[in-house]
Amino acid sequence: MRLTIKSEELRDDLIKRVEDLSRQGLLECYQCGKCSAGCPVVNEMDIIPSEVIRLLQIGQLDEALNSKTIWVCASCLQCASRCPKGVEFSNICDALRQMVLRKRLSIPRVDADEVSAIMVSDAPQMGVVGALRKLNG
Repeated sequence: MRLTIKSEELRDDLIKRVEDLSRQGLLECYQCGKCSAGCPVVNEMDIIPSEVIRLLQIGQLDEALNSKTIWVCASCLQCASRCPKGVEFSNICDALRQMVLRKRLSIPRVDADEVSAIMVSDAPQMGVVGALRKLNG
């Protein structure tokens, strides 16, 4: 049995949002796998970069948003340098991270003044700032 998938049927608003945020055409990727082959942190990922793009191409946004991969991406641009179509996976990861963080509106907000000095005394300043940004969306 042959399955025909039409791109018009898969282009829902959330996938268009990923393309708008990332400035990448998801359908440009033809799954050669060069991005995944050259990724220095691919061993730490639960889904390799080309598979994340495929999930998005077939409309499986929730699976891509729930993957560990989007948080592991080091944004080193090794994938973009190898991609014959110029797709920058790191931009797609940035877009997906933004969507996850915006979705987490129910996470309790953290007031920076309420964080005890003992908790952050040994932590790097940028780590504390990053954590507060992540928790506060």
